[in-house]
Parts: sequence; structure tokens; C-alpha cells
Amino acid sequence: MLALFSGRDVQPRAEAAGPQPLSLHPKNRHYFLFRGRPAILVGSGVYGAVVHRDFDYVVYLNELRRLGLNQTRLFTGSYVARSSSGGEQYADSLVPRDRLLAPWARSDTPGYALGGTKFDLERWDSEYFTRLRHFVAEAGKRRIVVEVVFFSANYGDWNWTASPLHADNNVNSVGRVAANEAYRLDGDAGLLRAQERLVEKIVLELNDFDNVYYEPLNEPYHASCQDGVDFCAPPAKWEKRMIGVVDRTDRSLGRRHLIARNVGNVGFAIAAEHPTVSILNFHYAKPQAARANYRLGRAIAHDETGFRGPADHPYRTEGWEFLLAGGSVFSNLDWSFTAEAEAGTHPLPRDFRYGGGGAPLRNQLAFLKRFLESFDLVRLRPARSVIRHGIPPGATAHALGWRGREYAIYVSGGSGQARLELGLPAGRYKAQWVDPKTGRTTKRALVRHSGGIVTLVSPRYSDDVALAIRSVRG
Repeated sequence: MLALFSGRDVQPRAEAAGPQPLSLHPKNRHYFLFRGRPAILVGSGVYGAVVHRDFDYVVYLNELRRLGLNQTRLFTGSYVARSSSGGEQYADSLVPRDRLLAPWARSDTPGYALGGTKFDLERWDSEYFTRLRHFVAEAGKRRIVVEVVFFSANYGDWNWTASPLHADNNVNSVGRVAANEAYRLDGDAGLLRAQERLVEKIVLELNDFDNVYYEPLNEPYHASCQDGVDFCAPPAKWEKRMIGVVDRTDRSLGRRHLIARNVGNVGFAIAAEHPTVSILNFHYAKPQAARANYRLGRAIAHDETGFRGPADHPYRTEGWEFLLAGGSVFSNLDWSFTAEAEAGTHPLPRDFRYGGGGAPLRNQLAFLKRFLESFDLVRLRPARSVIRHGIPPGATAHALGWRGREYAIYVSGGSGQARLELGLPAGRYKAQWVDPKTGRTTKRALVRHSGGIVTLVSPRYSDDVALAIRSVRG
């Protein structure tokens, strides 16, 4: 039988080691406090950096650091994919096949579905946890925050029967259930205990790190679906149980790492949320995800992109629109990173429909991050109402602002030139138009404004344009 750690295994500490973990900023809980500074999180990466033995994550992290990107997601090895949307020749980090490194030690019993011996869920694999801690440490050296995702929807029995938690793949007779029954409180008791043990163990191992936050379950709205059903009710009681394990273990160690929950796709208003959840994750998110939930006083994350083809434009505009609508995190799933191209150089075919990636897109996302960091993040609030008129037909606009001091505005689409009529307090302002594709300044102006409406005309643009407005004091 699998037993949870007892109170003797996880002892409270008088003083937590290391810097305080990433937290919501006390003066603006829509942004973060990380190592003493306000922060937004912007990343472009992949999920299998630890579980694929051949993935050179130092090369991967160096590429993120080169651009100043500061977020990546990490799956733990409880979910194993048998095949990749990228095709048989695509070296997907989440399709490790016989190169899988999982949290549990191998037994002497042959028969694991993807080759090698079965797993023993009563024993941990020290090599895995050494690699996990090293990955997080190397990310921390580069000021990169790691979202640790404990479990994922299995998307059917095809993947579930490759998981070490499936009964055919372990010697503990744990997990003899269908994929849509893997996350239940009233199902396989041994499976539930194994899941709780894994969460507790990883929280314990990563306790000293300040650059992690946790998500219990990736895409829970797919986790309990019958075959042929795309969306279904998430296993809310099971998620609540895992959130409790994270919180309880963290508290016993004198630390408080943030907890995220994947609430859905696209964007909708959430009525209420678990009190210990600080980050609300949306996949394929639209700006309304940030707007509709801003009132909750939590970080809102665009946690995964995809399914808009391989071009840069859809994902660049998603990032700008989401963050300038009040979002806190933009995490692009970057298909150019593979276990054979850890620097993100794998070329994507023109007809690839699952997502984008590559150096040009990463550069554009890095500029988005720098653009927002040039403002006083703690003071910014959604300020769409400052734009009174002049958005080109077919275009959309989003804005953040600190009234009378500084404004960030983004226009996407339209006829190629914007004549924005803005309601600004009286004062002197510097206006700077920039190209989100290149990061270059395309126009500057000094504005003396007596109050009311001021009109700022953009340079001609293709696709999108951004505007920074800052008051000139004295």
C-alpha cells in the first residue's frame, strides 16, 4: 500500500531557506513580486525538459535568457504522450519513448508500455529529482520562473496506458481505471494516494526555490471526458484535494509558493475561485479572459497558445492584446524547441497547424515584455476608456495606464493608420510609436495638452502598432 508522508517526514522549519518565492505584488495583485521587483511573466517554450533524458535544458534555458524571457512550463512525468502532433520524425520533448525519466524508480519486472521495466510507485528515482532540482536551479540563475504542472488530461486511453500510474506499467497494481477516471476521489484509492505522494514529494524537493509555482492539472476540462466528447466538467473535487496537498505541504515547510488553476479555454467570467489559488490559467486565451476576471484581484494567465498555424502574427498579437487587457502571464508553446533542437531552431512547415515558434517570434515576445517593463507596472490598470475614438475600422485596441502619468496602448488590424482621440488630463506628454514586430521606434512627438481630447496620429503600419505615452514633469 502507498502511504502519504507522515508529519515526521515533513517537519516545519523555523525559517524558510532562500529568497521569498514568487508572489502576487502587494500593491497590485495582477502582477508579481519576484526578487524584490515587480514582474510580468512572458515565456516561449516546451514542457518536457526534465522527463526527456536527451533534452539539453541548459541550451534551452540559455536561449530564453538571451532574450530576457522569464517563464516556462514543466510537466512532471505523470503524463506521457505516445505520439506527437509534430509527426513521427518530430523529437517532441513530451514523447520521450524509451528515453523517459519519471519520478518513480524502475523495478526488475519487464513490461513497461514504451520499453524497459515497470515502475515501482513506492520508490522514487533519485536521478529524476536530481535533474528536476538542477533544471529549476539553472532556470533560477537566469531569472526564469518555472510553472510545475503535476498532472494532465490524458486525452484518452492511448496516452493513459503509457503513464507510469497506469496499472499495466507499475508493479503496485495501481491505476487499473480508464483514462477518464484517473482523477477521482471515489475511484482507485491506491492511485489517489500515489498522486498525493507525488505532489507532496515535488513540493518538498522544490521547497527552497523561489522561482516555481504549481498547477495541479493541465486542461482538466478534458480529463473526465468519455470517448468522442471534447469538453466536460472538470474533476473539481480532485483538484481541490491536490491544491490542499500543495498548500498544506508548503505551510509545513514555512513557504508559500503560488498555486495556479487551469480554468478553461478562450475566456469567460469566473464566479468564484479557491482561496489559495492565485493564478487563473486560460489556454488559447482572448482578452476577455483578463477583462472579465480582473475584478478577482488575481493574476490572469494566457497559459498556452496554438492551433493558429505556424506564422508569428497570431501569437504576437495574442500576447499584446492579452497583456494590455490586464493579463499577467503569456506562455507561448514554442514548437521550434525539440530534443534535437534545444536552441529553438527546428523549422516548422508552412502547413503546420498546431502552433508556432522560432527566433523571430521569441524576439517579438521579448520586446513585448521589455515594453511593459518600461512602465511602472505596480501603477498600471486597464485604461481602455482613455481611447475615445479613432480606432481604424476592423481594428481592436487595448490600453493600460496610470492616470495622468503614463499609458501603454496597442492597436491591432485596421487600415494601416490610427488617429486616436484620447481623453488625457492637461499636461505635457512624450508620445512614442513603436513597431511590435521589430521593437523599433517609428515616430515620436511632444504634446502640450490643455485637457480634454488630444489626437495622436500613428505612422502607417502593417498588422499592429503600439504607443507609449509618458508625462513630462517640470
